[in-house]
Amino acid sequence: MTVIDQNLNPPAATAATAATAADTPQPPVTNLDPEVVVEQLRTIRSQMAEVKPLTPPQKRALRDGSRKESDAVLASSINVIGALDNVAQAIGQKPEDVRQLQTDWSRWTAVIDELRGLLNGVEGANLVRRQQLSLIAQQAFAIGTQLARNPDNSVLVPHIQELKRMKKASGRKKKPAETPQTPTPHGAPEPTTPKVVQ
Repeated sequence: MTVIDQNLNPPAATAATAATAADTPQPPVTNLDPEVVVEQLRTIRSQMAEVKPLTPPQKRALRDGSRKESDAVLASSINVIGALDNVAQAIGQKPEDVRQLQTDWSRWTAVIDELRGLLNGVEGANLVRRQQLSLIAQQAFAIGTQLARNPDNSVLVPHIQELKRMKKASGRKKKPAETPQTPTPHGAPEPTTPKVVQ
């Protein structure tokens, strides 16, 4: 059962607000060039004092250390600081400073989520571009190969030959290095597997 507070959210006002928002023209979507995005990201990064790149082992160590306590245990532990001044003095932290740190952590997780979503979207769009390029390149090679058979299109021959050479070279795999056999000393019999007689 849903209860609507008639004073704060009257149904008519909510519907009118939604209709007004839908009628408001939205600004056009701007397609930014990659260089502009990089510049803006660098500007944002320069305005953030606490950007600390960590190595994967450092991240793992910090994550593993912080996963020992749930958020509920963490919050209750922070409450202990405010319960008695001796605790705050013993750890050298004021309760309000620790609560601000907790609030900052929570707010920055929203930034992390947005950045991950943005990165995922940018990577996805670039994978689609790469797939389109691959398809176009395959079509160009196939059509160029067909057209190069005609002497009138001889300008394509060196391009097709180079592409074939490159494809052949990229298709080759290096042979795995053979493991050297340990030589047996002169005169020593080579080890054999005993035969089982039944």
